[in-house]
Amino acid sequence: MFEADEASRALGIELLEAGNGRAVASMKITASMVNGHDIAHGGYVFLLADTTFALACNSHGPVTVAAGADITFVAAGRLGDHLVATATERTRYGRNGIYDVTVHRETPGGPETVAEFRGRSRTIEKSRDA
Repeated sequence: MFEADEASRALGIELLEAGNGRAVASMKITASMVNGHDIAHGGYVFLLADTTFALACNSHGPVTVAAGADITFVAAGRLGDHLVATATERTRYGRNGIYDVTVHRETPGGPETVAEFRGRSRTIEKSRDA
């Protein structure tokens, strides 16, 4: 799925791992991602979290899309920050699922949380080959 995701790859998002309801992806905040307050535009942070959520919920095989998502911004991202998003499946029931994604920045002192995201998924096809 990620190989066909031109939007995410064009922004420099890198897939670090994916499988069994979990995914990790990263992105560096570039000058074109910084808003008028000199911080990362929230839409880019959301996009990283949403991409990682999509990778996690599609790791089971069937084509799965977002039914909804919410994000809470905890700290501002800054130019040059290396953000890492980790998505974890909380539950799947029928064709639905709930996933949590934590976005953090890498710092010399360790990871610092930038945002918390919750995504709700919906499976729409039994498999990508169907």
